[in-house]
Amino acid sequence: MREAVIVASSRTALAKSFRGSFNLTRPDELAAHCIQDVLRKTPELDPREIEDVILGCGQPHGPQGHNIARVAAMLAGLPTSTGGVTVNRFCSSGLQSIALAAYQIVSGGSDALIGGGVESISLIPRSYDPNPRLLEQMPGVYMVMGDTAEVVAKRYKISRQVQDEYSLLSQQRTARAQREGFFQGEIAPMRAVRATLDKKTGEVIGKEEVCADKDECNRPDTTLEGLLALKPHFDQTSGQGTVTAGNSSQLSDGASATLVMSNSAQTSSAFPISLCFEVFR
Repeated sequence: MREAVIVASSRTALAKSFRGSFNLTRPDELAAHCIQDVLRKTPELDPREIEDVILGCGQPHGPQGHNIARVAAMLAGLPTSTGGVTVNRFCSSGLQSIALAAYQIVSGGSDALIGGGVESISLIPRSYDPNPRLLEQMPGVYMVMGDTAEVVAKRYKISRQVQDEYSLLSQQRTARAQREGFFQGEIAPMRAVRATLDKKTGEVIGKEEVCADKDECNRPDTTLEGLLALKPHFDQTSGQGTVTAGNSSQLSDGASATLVMSNSAQTSSAFPISLCFEVFR
């Protein structure tokens, strides 16, 4: 039976948007760096065997436009015979891209593909040009995730206390994983130039060379008392808002790449298997 298997995967560290290590780094360079690291992990693989690169991003315009998957593939040194497809499913774009790569393999069309995701919040302004008719009929189509989180919390009666307790647990788990080196094998350290910004004006006041080798967005010293003290960010007027900067996702810059192969190609090349792809819903 033909199966899709995960052979290797690499990602950048997650950098804080606007103030983090990648606030001057183009997203196509982030993605290319991850592709190169996957190739480094699989030196026996002939890059000509990679037939397609599928990358997801939520804002596919500006430096993330012009089919960033193909651009990143060429920057990474893959041959011109390697295609590129860019996918947008907003927050799940990268995961969807890996699933599409697996489906392309299972269907018998390919033996080796790279799937992944990329996003630079720092460099790509959010595109907002809604269709007026749809905006009037179905405004939820254009909601940002923080607003949908408020809808979910109210609809299913998920209290502020429960959200903050789960957020604390997530912070504690991430801090422990960092201490124990859990992420070291997947993060591809990357040198970059970071801009230092004036806290009041946002203007660039300096630049420095950095090496992003650790996620920057978590706060290991988080406490439940600190979380409970934060004000709601998305629903500030109803008196029932519960989603804050402490219990919602931070804004991050980063990228990832995953090598997906058919089980027959993997077996003939003797690559180790990390995971087997079953289904994506």
